Amino acid sequence: MTVSVTAEQDHADDFPVVPSATPVRRSSFLAKRAMDVVVASVAIVLLCPLLLAIAALVAIDSGRPVLYVSERVGARPRRRNGSVEWEVRTFRMLKFRTMCADAAVSPLHRDFVRAFVAGHIPPSPAGVVAFKLADDPRVTRIGHWLRATSLDEMPQLFNVLLGTMSLVGPRPVPAYEVAGYEARHMLRLAALPGMTGIWQVHGRGRTSFEEMVGMDVEYVRTRSLRLDLWLLLCTVPQVVLRRGAK
Repeated sequence: MTVSVTAEQDHADDFPVVPSATPVRRSSFLAKRAMDVVVASVAIVLLCPLLLAIAALVAIDSGRPVLYVSERVGARPRRRNGSVEWEVRTFRMLKFRTMCADAAVSPLHRDFVRAFVAGHIPPSPAGVVAFKLADDPRVTRIGHWLRATSLDEMPQLFNVLLGTMSLVGPRPVPAYEVAGYEARHMLRLAALPGMTGIWQVHGRGRTSFEEMVGMDVEYVRTRSLRLDLWLLLCTVPQVVLRRGAK
């Protein structure tokens, strides 16, 4: 069974509700949220000069807007009859714009993602992220550098503050990827989507779609504050060494 979703859907009723894979205590939610708010707030303050400099470079290189707002599918927790459910819905994810201002969603990218979900695209032996088209003419000069350094992801710190994302969690995905999910794949959405996560640290382009889902489901089932801290620490060398970035 596949889940019927279109890119234009943005209401909670358009998506299934995903039950929690394991019992989750309220104290765990609060501790994770507290860490997200504290770390994101400190990071924004410390990185403010860098964020402003990047915004200026994007504007000088290709004009405005400097931010790209991408519709992604995530989830938020809700309690019902004493148990936790995950309400799957779309949210607006922020990134520094890396493409020309009038760039539309590429049908090539949609087709590529759908083929990847269907298992028609093998893992990349070089570990390059499979969700970005190579040699995309829409990418700006500054955009190539932002993607290579993962600095285009930094505005997602504001998503973390807003509560639509977490520092650590499953990769946020476009609706046209979720459209190809089977019911068993939906379990990876039973958590707030993250800026980094177990797949970003240990998988990226080296895994198939089923392996990626397996990693995210494993995180959903075993999540803890200790695991989040470990994944955050492991993310640093991934970014510095640009593993899987393109």
